[in-house]
Amino acid sequence: MAIQTEAENTKLMREAAFVKQNEKKWEALREAMSSGKGTLKPDELADYFIQLTDDLGYAKTHYPQSNTTAYLNNLTAKVHQAIYRNKKEEQSRFVRFWKTELPQILYQSRKQMLYSFVIFTIACLIGALSAAHDDSFVRLILGDSYVNMTLENIENNDPMAVYKSMGRSDMFFAITVNNIKVSFMAFVAGIFLSIGTGFVLLQNGIMLGAFQYFFYQKGVLLSSFLTIWIHGTIEISSIIIAGAAGLVIGNSILFPGTYPRMESFKKGARKGMKIVVGLVPLFIIAGFLESFVTRLTDWPWPLRLGIILSSAFFVLYYFVIYPAKLQQHARQ
Repeated sequence: MAIQTEAENTKLMREAAFVKQNEKKWEALREAMSSGKGTLKPDELADYFIQLTDDLGYAKTHYPQSNTTAYLNNLTAKVHQAIYRNKKEEQSRFVRFWKTELPQILYQSRKQMLYSFVIFTIACLIGALSAAHDDSFVRLILGDSYVNMTLENIENNDPMAVYKSMGRSDMFFAITVNNIKVSFMAFVAGIFLSIGTGFVLLQNGIMLGAFQYFFYQKGVLLSSFLTIWIHGTIEISSIIIAGAAGLVIGNSILFPGTYPRMESFKKGARKGMKIVVGLVPLFIIAGFLESFVTRLTDWPWPLRLGIILSSAFFVLYYFVIYPAKLQQHARQ
C-alpha cells in the first residue's frame, strides 16, 4: 500500500511540474480566446493547436483521469473550432509548414543552430591550420588523385576544371543525393547524445578548411571562392542546419526536462525531422547550381559574386531573421 501511495505521489509531482511548465502558455491562449477581440491570427492559432495537441496527447497518456487532461481537452476543442470557423482564411498544410511551422521550430532551435555553426567554424580553422603546418595533410584529407588532378588543372590555368568533367544531369543527381546523405547523417547521428553530430560537423569542417587553404597556397583562392561558393553557400549552410537538427535530437535525450526521456526524444525527433524536410529544396538548389552554374567559370565575377551573396542572404533571412521576426510579431 505504501508503494502504491509513493507511486501516486510521484505521479502527482510530475503532473504538477508539467502544469507549471506550460500553464502560462495555456492561460495566455485561454484569455485570447475568451476576449473575443480576434487578437490571434490563423497562423498563430494553428501553431497553438499543434502545441496543445502535443500537450493533450501527453496528458492523456500519463494523466487520463485528471483535471489537467479535461482542461486541455476543452481548450483544444475551442482552438479547433476557431481555426475552422472561417475556412476561407485557412491555409493549406503545405503553405502553413513553410510560412509558420518550420520558422517557429527554427526559432526554438536557434541555440542548436548557433552551436552547430560554431563547431563547423572551429573545424574549418583546424583544417586550415593543419594544412598550413603539414604539407601532407591536404593529401590525407582530399586524397592524392584529387590533389594531383587539381594541380594539373592549375598549371593549365583552369583550376576549377573538375566541375566541367561530368555530365550535367548525372552530376545533378549524384550531388543532390550526396548532399542529402551528408545532411541526413548529421541529423541521425544526433541519437548518439549529440556526439555523432559533432563528429560529422568536425569531419566536414576540417575538409572544407583544408580544401580552401590548399587553393590559398596555390594563389587561386579568389578564383576558387567565386566558383565553389556559388553552390557551397547553400550546401554548407544545409550541413550546418542539419547539424542543428541532430543537436535537437541529442539535447532531447540529454536534457528531457519534466518529460520522460523517451517522450522528450520523440518530440526532439519530430522537430529535427521537420528541419531536415525543410532542407530538401536547398539540396535541390545546391545540386542544380553545382551541376549547371558552377562550371561556368568564364562568367563575370560580379555575376558570380551576386549569386553567392543572394544565396547567403536567402539562407540567413529564412533560417535566422524571419523566424525571429515571426516570434517578435507573435509577442506583440
